[in-house]
Amino acid sequence: MTEIAPDDLLPNDRVTEAVAEGRVTQLTRGASNRYAEAGDTFALDGDTFEVTEVEERKLGDMTDGDAEREGSPSLDAYKARMKRAHPGGFEWDDDADVLTYRFERVSA
Repeated sequence: MTEIAPDDLLPNDRVTEAVAEGRVTQLTRGASNRYAEAGDTFALDGDTFEVTEVEERKLGDMTDGDAEREGSPSLDAYKARMKRAHPGGFEWDDDADVLTYRFERVSA
């Protein structure tokens, strides 16, 4: 178990705030970089969060439940948000390799 900087995993202030507020409990990122391992911890506003699982999967495996854990009301809304967040030409590719990081607050 390693303590990581929140910025190592969380890509921006909006996501960091959503994690701190409990609205986001997982994050999916491209598989080209591994940002954390299961058991790693990070601190936000005096609270400690633990990465409970890192899952290798395909982008097309995501579900509405995944989208909700990532702060979107549905998978369609998540897809639209990803396109807005990556204006340089993000295209949803069901076959793209991704890593899903699940985490939970372990102390407040």
